[in-house]
Amino acid sequence: MEKKLKTQKISISKSSPDMNILNAAAKLINDGQLVAFPTETVYGLGADAFNANAVQTIFSVKQRPSTDPLIVHIDSINALSTVAINIPELALALANRFWPGPLTLILEKHLNLPHAVTAGGKSVAVRMPDHQIALMLIESSGCPIAAPSANRFSRPSPTQADHVWNDLHGKISMILDSGPTDIGLESTVLDLTKSPPCILRPGGISLDQLKNIVPDVQIRNSYLTENNQKQISPGQLFKHYSPDAQLFVFRGASPENVIFAMYTHMEKLLNNKQSVGVMLVEENIDFFQKLYQKGGLIENLGSIHYLDRVAKNLFACMRNLDSAMVDIILMAMPPDNGLGLAINDRLIRASSEVVWIE
Repeated sequence: MEKKLKTQKISISKSSPDMNILNAAAKLINDGQLVAFPTETVYGLGADAFNANAVQTIFSVKQRPSTDPLIVHIDSINALSTVAINIPELALALANRFWPGPLTLILEKHLNLPHAVTAGGKSVAVRMPDHQIALMLIESSGCPIAAPSANRFSRPSPTQADHVWNDLHGKISMILDSGPTDIGLESTVLDLTKSPPCILRPGGISLDQLKNIVPDVQIRNSYLTENNQKQISPGQLFKHYSPDAQLFVFRGASPENVIFAMYTHMEKLLNNKQSVGVMLVEENIDFFQKLYQKGGLIENLGSIHYLDRVAKNLFACMRNLDSAMVDIILMAMPPDNGLGLAINDRLIRASSEVVWIE
């Protein structure tokens, strides 16, 4: 029988963090325990990156396949050489431009890193988070921190401490609660071991931003379908980020046709006595009010003109509808520009079906 831990969930101010709390969290890290902490993207589940046993515990707690490597978080560009070798000038240029921030670089791994961190591969995923609590935790721990998202494997990523609690309480030692994360989507993953460099996962840094420094950057459009397939980076599995409910995402050339088709489909489901939730940009909420009165649930993602807000709310809205025990969730995909590319990547992989509307 699995031993349950007493999980502490402790509030900590981002602007004026209590060092006593951070030092207690750092001691847990140094003792080989797991601590969930906020970053600007999502909450991470952290362990000492050089402690093989602690890293292995991350996989067992999350029920994460051992073939899925972890991101190593550092608190300065100078620390890059402790986890990676043969670092190209391009990596330093990108780090100087985007770190701290939501950009993960794939580099040649340092031999001192445990095999579990990199899933036995020769490369390492590394980034410097743009969050005061994360940076101070790394500094206080005195070691790089390996950390995937702090959730059960394949679930929607946690953007609030309560999401972590719902998935992992009793399994980890501490959750540092600093409120909702700012971005709400995981980091962009850029593979610098390939030429030209390749985006393996779109995220908080957009394609256009990267092109300013890496004009020939490419995007990988294929994902792995089996959990036991070896990966060089986190975020390569096709089925990921999924709510418990079935998620149907709608897309097409005409936004008006897409919304009308989604409305019609939701109305049919409600008439068949199914429990349905819809995630909408605020511009479309009035159109769906009739269905709300019929028992459909509506989650407001924010304005279509501010995709950063839509991204921030995406996983929280999924989890809200799961908590309401709906059977089916519907959402229309935003345009692919800017953060839309990362939002749609998550939606496609979280979905049960993508419905194309002519």
